[in-house]
Amino acid sequence: MSDWKERLVDKLEPILRLPDPRPAISVYHDMPYAIFHYGPEDELAVRQEVARLVTRLEQAGKRVTVVSLADRLADALEAAGAGIAALADAERQAGLDAMIETVHNILSDSQPLDALVAARVPADADPLRDVVLVVRAGALFPVYRTSSLLEQLKGKVCVPAVLFYPGELDGAGLRFMGVLDAEHNYRPKIF
Repeated sequence: MSDWKERLVDKLEPILRLPDPRPAISVYHDMPYAIFHYGPEDELAVRQEVARLVTRLEQAGKRVTVVSLADRLADALEAAGAGIAALADAERQAGLDAMIETVHNILSDSQPLDALVAARVPADADPLRDVVLVVRAGALFPVYRTSSLLEQLKGKVCVPAVLFYPGELDGAGLRFMGVLDAEHNYRPKIF
């Protein structure tokens, strides 16, 4: 069994199955969040295993909400009138850095990513029953680092949530996609 699959099945899943996973998932009562890291090259295998995890958690009585950051990115771009063709034109005219900054500004200001994620959580979410799995973070590379996403969800998502993070553990920090410099400001527990 691969390292990431062992961590997912043997460490994270038993916590998510608990009647109240919050104390085991986080030391912060107002941030019941965790990060599950895996190598970017394992993305497709992780997606398949997450689908199986959802089934197992639902069979254990949990209501699971899967939030795709790729879908939230598409929603944000559409709402901002910045389709793929418009972004491609902007990149050709102003360069890659300007296009990255434009998309980052959309996700930070006009269509805040944390609000788009929080909007997908059921209004009647119960921390004893609900689990949120945030997937497809790699779709945001290189326009948006997810290091602050969980911090921004504080007070907006009050149920156990796990960000599936394609990156490498570097000491106490994470390197997004194994490329960017490690962020060391994570308060959520890293699995």
